[in-house]
Amino acid sequence: MRLSHQTIELNPTHPFVIARGGYAHHRNVIVRLTDDEGVEGFGEAAPNRYYGESVSTVIAALGQFKPVLERADPFALESIEGNLHRILRGNASAKSAVSAALHDLIGKKLGLPVYRMWGLDAATAPQSSFTIAIAENHELERRVTEARDYPILKIKLGTDRDMEIVRIVRNAAPDKKLRVDANAAWTAKHAVRMSDFLADNQVEMLEQPVAANDIDGLRFVRERSRLPIFADESCLVATDIAKLVGAVDGINIKLAKCGSLREALRMVYTARALDLQVMAGCMIESSLGISAIAQVAPLLDAADFDGAALLSNDPYRGATINGGSIQLTDAPGLGATPAPSVDLSAAFQSA
Repeated sequence: MRLSHQTIELNPTHPFVIARGGYAHHRNVIVRLTDDEGVEGFGEAAPNRYYGESVSTVIAALGQFKPVLERADPFALESIEGNLHRILRGNASAKSAVSAALHDLIGKKLGLPVYRMWGLDAATAPQSSFTIAIAENHELERRVTEARDYPILKIKLGTDRDMEIVRIVRNAAPDKKLRVDANAAWTAKHAVRMSDFLADNQVEMLEQPVAANDIDGLRFVRERSRLPIFADESCLVATDIAKLVGAVDGINIKLAKCGSLREALRMVYTARALDLQVMAGCMIESSLGISAIAQVAPLLDAADFDGAALLSNDPYRGATINGGSIQLTDAPGLGATPAPSVDLSAAFQSA
């Protein structure tokens, strides 16, 4: 297989700010794999500095992966994944882009969507939330109004005015389901106090209230919280899940954390075996990246697939969350294609 890539710039409609900060623009990397018959598979890397990645690290990782991919059978997913892991630890977003491209290529060769290859029913996918990022009060009200078509809102917290933010969103959306993500910003004791307030405001879920390495803190919060507690930053891969039993009610899977679609499936089945709920989410990504993680949607209890819906310049078309409904396509592979007005063909460079 031939490996090539290009860098794209994604512009959120509004600056996307969470407890750790935010960006007005995001740069992601598109990966293309082409087999000897000319069939192409595409994937998207959404590097995040929290996990030690950037566009530069993704491109460097692809250069190291190239020799393995050039001589690999694209159907040998387990072998390829193992070889990439032996070459580099971490670098999850780069690996996930390769994994997505491989699944896309295989699906196209077989003429099947990936979720159909896995025996899944698209009709069983849950609704996706739509994120309300940290913003000034007047801006929060406007964003809630803009999200009028979405029945579930996910509120980003981790500020000195968290209660005020929740009140504003609840008043602006009295009938919507609300979820909260603190992005590891609170202490355990503060999280317990906040959980009571959130429950009183009919919030249905609290995600990652404490620092990623504070498993005891998660357990402390869960034992005292009226809300289900989900781990995000505390749970990167399947081997992280066992230590979370009793500390959380569920986990959040992201391709940019776990590194492959195969690992995402392992996480789903590991969590189920341990009686934990499963959600999946995304970074700021185009519809190509969303189409990859959306393949697991029928296996989930909850989803947060709004990365492309938050953009003003999505260069791809694929899986969508229209009005919160996750709509997978019947097209083979990931089902993602460049937008009609976008010509990306000339921009790819050899890794």
